[in-house]
Amino acid sequence: MFHKEGHKILAVTILICIAVNVLSYLFIEISWINQLILAASIIMFLLILQFFRNPKRQTVVSDHNIVAPVDGKVVVIEEVFEKEYFKEKRLQVSVFMSPINVHVTRHPINGEVVFSKYHPGKYLVAWHPKASEENERTTVVVKNDAVGEVLYRQIAGALAKRIVNYAKEGQEVVQGSDSGFIKFGSRVDVFLPIGTKLEVELNQKVKGGLTVIANV
Repeated sequence: MFHKEGHKILAVTILICIAVNVLSYLFIEISWINQLILAASIIMFLLILQFFRNPKRQTVVSDHNIVAPVDGKVVVIEEVFEKEYFKEKRLQVSVFMSPINVHVTRHPINGEVVFSKYHPGKYLVAWHPKASEENERTTVVVKNDAVGEVLYRQIAGALAKRIVNYAKEGQEVVQGSDSGFIKFGSRVDVFLPIGTKLEVELNQKVKGGLTVIANV
């Protein structure tokens, strides 16, 4: 299954691949060049196709667990001062996504969306220390009675040129459900209450909607 955000891009890619190959066969009489162009077109389409895959995930829903919002590798675990919403110290867990990861963003907890805001910005590499504050990003806060408020921030990177966020203030969301998409790259930061018990460690690989990153 493929994410709806990729439907238009996949359709355009197919048309471009067909056009390029038709033109090559019409105007290039060297067969090995035609075959090379065909092979390159197929590889390019398959790479884009895998990027927009959207596997179904069976989240074990629990008000006391926080699940990973995306697939990737845990690159940051530290206490930081969260400036935008909490304006106090929080425990930050950051997950970096490579181009081969699934790029669907999922709600880390059940609850009500109490904050959702888009910020235009730069396109620094995702692991840059200032990426969380200066890159294009969206900030979403979900609240429930067991965990309290959990903030997650989609951050664009050097390749990611569009962040899609479906979360709207006042909306009731289900843990593990689709909350957005980051096109071509990047990372998601999760900000948890100080004292939250972590279930992950640095460099651990996680799966969105499946891996429990913390619990209360």
